[in-house]
Amino acid sequence: MFNDRDYVESIKRRYPEGTRIVLDRMGDDPRPIDPGTKGTVIHVDDIGTVHCSFDNGRQLGLVPGEDSFHKIAPRDRGDAR
Repeated sequence: MFNDRDYVESIKRRYPEGTRIVLDRMGDDPRPIDPGTKGTVIHVDDIGTVHCSFDNGRQLGLVPGEDSFHKIAPRDRGDAR
């Protein structure tokens, strides 16, 4: 999937390193992570994939538009991260 530079840059600004997210649902993945799993953004690559380290020990790249996830507001984090 090709993403234009402006779109990728907007994803990088929206999900900088350290951003806490929660997974709503995964697209077509043979080993999906359960909905509701929290994670931390490691980085966003040059095609806009949001690479995360999840609290369950897994690391995976999320594809905006294919996978559904959102930021956790600081007041909703419920953790010390």
